[in-house]
Amino acid sequence: MYKCKPVTLINQQLRDLISMMLQTMYESCGVGLAANQVGYPIQLFVMNATGDFEQPEEEYVFINPVILKRKGNQTDQEGCLSFPGIYADVNRAESIEIESIAINGSIQCFQWQDRPARIVQHEYDHLHGVSFVDHLSDLSLHEIREDLNELKINYEGDLRLGFAQSAEETKKRIEELEKLFCQ
Repeated sequence: MYKCKPVTLINQQLRDLISMMLQTMYESCGVGLAANQVGYPIQLFVMNATGDFEQPEEEYVFINPVILKRKGNQTDQEGCLSFPGIYADVNRAESIEIESIAINGSIQCFQWQDRPARIVQHEYDHLHGVSFVDHLSDLSLHEIREDLNELKINYEGDLRLGFAQSAEETKKRIEELEKLFCQ
């Protein structure tokens, strides 16, 4: 995971990316997806807390989000499309206030609590190079260590077979994509 840069251009390429991200999120049975999870190094994530593509009124797009306030604490189980099949308890704020840019360029502000607040915090973390496993205690990490190692072994196999990009290829692609959205 890597830190993302702010979006400075809202254009058709960005709108196309958002459509692709929503489609990918639904196909993967997710409720949120950050741009860097699909290889784009920009501060953008999408969310539909219902996970139901037939409820597009529940879709939200967050460009250059900033969490302004966090309140309360609660622990609940989380998973992540980047770590398929792995779940663990994560402590997060119970409610948040977030500001971001909407797809039309206007500023939007939301107050979320419970599940939507958790989803927003999870995706927001991705944009800052943090994944849910970074929040886990040593004991919780130990409990999922075998699953994490299996993912690592599968990735290394994909890398050897040419199905995954090397770190050098990824870095080059990130630099190219930043030019499209972050001038």
